[in-house]
Amino acid sequence: MSSINRNNSLSDNLIEWYHRSKRDLPWRKTDDPYKIWISEIMLQQTRVDTVIPYYHRFLDAFPTVYDLAEADQQQVLKLWEGLGYYSRGRNLHYAAKEIAQNFDGIIPSDYKKIISLKGIGPYSAAAILSIAYQKPYAVVDGNVIRVITRYCGIEDDIRSIRVKTLVQQHVDSLIPDNHPGDFNQAIMELGATVCKPQNPDCGSCPFSTECIAFNTAKTDVIPYKSKAKKIPHHQIAVGLIVDSENNLLIALRPEESMLGGLWEFPGGKKEKHETLQETVFRELKEELGVETEVFLKFKELKHAYSHFKITLHAYWCRVISGKPQPKLSQQIKWVSLDHIDHFPFPKANKTLVDDLLDLKDKNLQQFLIK
Repeated sequence: MSSINRNNSLSDNLIEWYHRSKRDLPWRKTDDPYKIWISEIMLQQTRVDTVIPYYHRFLDAFPTVYDLAEADQQQVLKLWEGLGYYSRGRNLHYAAKEIAQNFDGIIPSDYKKIISLKGIGPYSAAAILSIAYQKPYAVVDGNVIRVITRYCGIEDDIRSIRVKTLVQQHVDSLIPDNHPGDFNQAIMELGATVCKPQNPDCGSCPFSTECIAFNTAKTDVIPYKSKAKKIPHHQIAVGLIVDSENNLLIALRPEESMLGGLWEFPGGKKEKHETLQETVFRELKEELGVETEVFLKFKELKHAYSHFKITLHAYWCRVISGKPQPKLSQQIKWVSLDHIDHFPFPKANKTLVDDLLDLKDKNLQQFLIK
């Protein structure tokens, strides 16, 4: 296993390569800490191409931290809709309020202060401080881990804390006091565009002659990552509840729950020895305190979250006994198809909304027929 000597020219060469080869990305055209913060949070576990339009729309709506702090959470989540990992959007909103109130609207340049903000961990803090304030805090993400483990020939499991710590130590030894932001972006750029997980473009890498994985023909096995636990798959059944005025019932998820602050069609996980229709009937009784009549299925779709997968089944329903109450949600609303797209929904439910809006005949009563 190789170590990296701080006195070598790797850092300088890496930054020179970056200036020649970097992609033209909007957040690289600003030194505004607020805009850099927004981009770094959006880029967590999300592809660059996906982030770009969200980044532009978000800053158009909230050009300053004060605009974001004063916004309604529903507006924030609506602009975040489809980007996933919605706690990032909620945490941005919370942190903006704190920055506006306690830091005079300025993103803190002190590590202890910035990491105290909701949604900012060691990686985000290092990225923002290095890029916006030119402070030498080294970032470690998946791209950096891949570059360093290949370069140094580290063959141990990258899931282990020991390997992550070792990689952090290597990068800490490399980051220069001058242009630390360029260094961090350069090493991540190298991992994203050249030192890719599959079929790395070693011929274009400025460091291939020094890279142990390349010189020992091990780029296909380094980095090594042990298999993750099998991801569970759940069957979820929800009710599209229609009232006499052609409205649909939606429910607001609890603030601190997964997907909190987003709207959904009420329903839940299928239990053993239960049909999907029985799941809908039971869930609507538990969630809303009503008995319903369940009709034909509208849609079935699949969706993957970070730790589990679902197949979502949506059934047409109507209330036959009781008045709906928000027993397990923040609130409920009856909304028309003309207004339903004004609300932020998680991805699977948003797909249902889009399918509903595509209906040629918007008279939903037609579906309440056995």
